[in-house]
Amino acid sequence: MQDITIKITDRDGVTHEVVAPTDMAMNLMEVVRSYELAPEGTIGICGGMAMCASCQCYVLSDTELPEMSDDEEAMLSEAFDVKENSRLGCQIQMTPEMNGLEVELAPES
Repeated sequence: MQDITIKITDRDGVTHEVVAPTDMAMNLMEVVRSYELAPEGTIGICGGMAMCASCQCYVLSDTELPEMSDDEEAMLSEAFDVKENSRLGCQIQMTPEMNGLEVELAPES
């Protein structure tokens, strides 16, 4: 059990260094919500089911992420402001391997 440090750049361009627990089965979207880095109701609208892309983010670090699921890939294919480094925050679990992860929240669509 250990906490990790990640950097999240919010939609206003402000970078926050936050501590995320790895023992609570949290994902990146839930970390963003718990630190209130996005206005209520603008992130994780579907509850983390990879069905809305409101938690889309751009991965800025070289952190090795798990393979994208078919659901995540399908959702991103329909989302706005998608880039090559886009991922859904709800699909990135907070594990010790995510230490040092740096992401930027995609614009609200």
